[in-house]
Amino acid sequence: TSAIDSATEDMIQRAIEAATAGRTTILITHRLSQIRWADKIVVLRKGRVAAVGSHEELMASSQAYRDIFART
Repeated sequence: TSAIDSATEDMIQRAIEAATAGRTTILITHRLSQIRWADKIVVLRKGRVAAVGSHEELMASSQAYRDIFART
């Protein structure tokens, strides 16, 4: 999915949300736009858990998470 346009990415995102409604889902992604909607995000750094929380919680409390967004 690294070469898809934003409209296709949005369609995929909506399909994932519909298919996973009410279910526990593990999503591994390098696309930051795909993680903002998650209930819980786990940030890994050097193979270890660096932070856990929602997008809003992590932006407020995790330098490791903010660093990821600063690189974009």
